[in-house]
Order: sequence, then structure tokens, then C-alpha cells
Amino acid sequence: MLSVENLDLFYGDAQALDGLSLEVPQGEIVAIVGANGAGKSSLIRTVAGIEKARSGAIRFKGTRIDGLESHQICNLGIGQVAEGRQVFPSLTVEENLEMGALVPRARGGAKKALEDIFVLFPRLAERREQLAGTMSGGEQQMLAIGRCLAGQPELIMFDEPSLGLAPRVVQEVLHTIRLLNARGITILLVEQNVAVSLKISNHAYVLENGRIVMSGSGESLLHDSRVRQAYLGL
Repeated sequence: MLSVENLDLFYGDAQALDGLSLEVPQGEIVAIVGANGAGKSSLIRTVAGIEKARSGAIRFKGTRIDGLESHQICNLGIGQVAEGRQVFPSLTVEENLEMGALVPRARGGAKKALEDIFVLFPRLAERREQLAGTMSGGEQQMLAIGRCLAGQPELIMFDEPSLGLAPRVVQEVLHTIRLLNARGITILLVEQNVAVSLKISNHAYVLENGRIVMSGSGESLLHDSRVRQAYLGL
């Protein structure tokens, strides 16, 4: 579904992505793991059209998308749940969800999508008139996921969804990711919690200094001695 080929990204003279290539097959959960500064968020932002690569190609369902604006990429069916949630704090829950449905692909089915989101997240239904900025971190993460779903994406990129959340809430978020995948949504998961992300992923890539240094099934990498030593402290 998503193909990244030989991607180079620079911030000024500093190279953030170095010849990066990966594949995200339709219907799978693919994890990107690595330390802080490895280039994980840079990859997400480049696929989303927020950053522009110096060279390389990005294809979504066979169509080249590098060079498109972020709103065009979103309208093709690529959604993003950004690091730090980034909800609109002064808008209500319902208004945040309506913002997510503004992309042209979603307008026709916005009402049904909103109903489905409230079924998936009953807490959001209970608080539909509450200002997003007054909610807990876990509730804001649910809202960020709901807002992404309002755009009716086929692929969702999650950037550090467990960041700053209590362990119980992290489990809820990961359960939601698995549930969305079971419903047919393809997932690209960037997550600093290496053990958790490898457990739920079909395939995973290890990123170091902007380069892919290892790849394989989530299960095989979880039991790889190099990964366990470098990222799990085992």
C-alpha cells in the first residue's frame, strides 16, 4: 500500500533520513522502532507531505505522492495521529471531530463516521460538548484518533501514541490500534516502546541515524539478541 524508496531528507546541512526504503503492505501493522533522534518522526512527516525530501520516491497504492501538499495526501486516504496528540484545545470534542471530516473524501459520510467514532469511543460521546483542552491525556489521544478516523483514512500513521500516557491508557490505545487494523485499516506505527510495538506488528524496521539497519517480522525482531540488548536492556 505504501512504498518508500531511497528517501533522503535534510534539515539544513543535517541529514535526517539517509537512503531509507520500506514497504507497508495493505492490511498489516508495520512498526518503525529506534532511539530518539533516529528519524522516526521525520519519516512520518515526510510521508505526510509536511517535510519535502531532497531525493527518493514515496508511492501510495502505486501512485507517487512525494511532492504533493499534505492536504492532498490526506485526501488520498493517509491519516496521521501526531505525536503529542495536538487536538484543538479551545474546540469541543465534537468540533474537533468535525475538523477531521473536512477533507473532501470524508464529507459525504461525515455523519455516519461521527456515529461510528462515538461507538468506538463512548467516552467521547459522553463528552461531546466538552472543550478538548480540559480532557485528560488519554482522552485527548482517543480524540486525536477519532479526528483522524473522521477523515476516513485507509492507512493511519501513528507517531508515538503512548507518549506521556499511564500504562493502563497505553494498553487501551494499543487495543484500539489492533481493533482498527482488524477492521481493515493499514497501520504504520512509530513507537518508542519497542517491546509493545514489536508484539503487535506484522513487520518491523529498526531505524538508526536515518537508516534502516534491521527488518523482519515483529516476532523475530522481538527475540533478536541485538534488538533485545540495544532497545530492551536484556
